[in-house]
Amino acid sequence: MNGKGSIKLKGNKKTVFNSLLDPEVLKNCIMGCKELVQQEENVYKLDLSVGVAAVKGKYDATIRLADVNEPNSYRLIVHGEGGPGFVDADAEIQLVEIDNNTTELKYVYEAAVGGKVAAIGQRMLSGVAKLIINDFFKKVKKELEKVNVVEGELH
Repeated sequence: MNGKGSIKLKGNKKTVFNSLLDPEVLKNCIMGCKELVQQEENVYKLDLSVGVAAVKGKYDATIRLADVNEPNSYRLIVHGEGGPGFVDADAEIQLVEIDNNTTELKYVYEAAVGGKVAAIGQRMLSGVAKLIINDFFKKVKKELEKVNVVEGELH
């Protein structure tokens, strides 16, 4: 399964980049994230409880950031396992500053699933993946709006 997309986010490239690497922001934005702990630089351990269609269940996951080119791009590598099966995903994230207050985030990902969750079919999995990705970016937008309000008040 693979996909790509882009979204415009409020904030300059550096602010957006830093927010995307902030453990508290990640925890608030990842669907079903109960706990997120930074294990080492650019490596996070997650406890997820996802309840979307047949993908319901608890997952232990690891997110690893690689090829970090601050504040322009990075690679996001995800591995998660749980009762419903496993997921492995690899995404390229690129940030393009449109102006001082707007950054476009472009992403391309590949994902593989196995176990019981793989039996639900490609079309449904693609729909669930899009739902989770859209939910994440909707929450990131809200988090960046909070950051921009605070930064605006400081000036």
